[in-house]
Amino acid sequence: MTTLTEGKHAGGFLVWEVLRDYTRETVTIASGAGKLEPGTVLGKITTGGKFTTLAPAATNGSQNAAGILWAGVDASAADAPGVVILRGPAIVNRHEVVWPDGALEAQITAATTALAALGIILR
Repeated sequence: MTTLTEGKHAGGFLVWEVLRDYTRETVTIASGAGKLEPGTVLGKITTGGKFTTLAPAATNGSQNAAGILWAGVDASAADAPGVVILRGPAIVNRHEVVWPDGALEAQITAATTALAALGIILR
């Protein structure tokens, strides 16, 4: 018997957004970020303005939540374009958001607050 596993879908985490042409933008995901799933919380690297996985212990800007990845992206070996929800109003299913491995509750709370300041509300 074959078991099939369904992965995350582009935008599957999104409950509501005011207007996709307002809330989303195509950005550059930095090389080395790896294979990212839809719903991955991202930080923005201060120098160069590229996005990468949220890194709470970093000091390059990526420690601050700056958006949520719309669809999967592979930035393992090279920079890659990715669509990101950068601003709201938007409501996201908090159970579908992808946090960095090992993120502490306080770090998730800080990132949730930062996203809320952008108008991206986790419910």
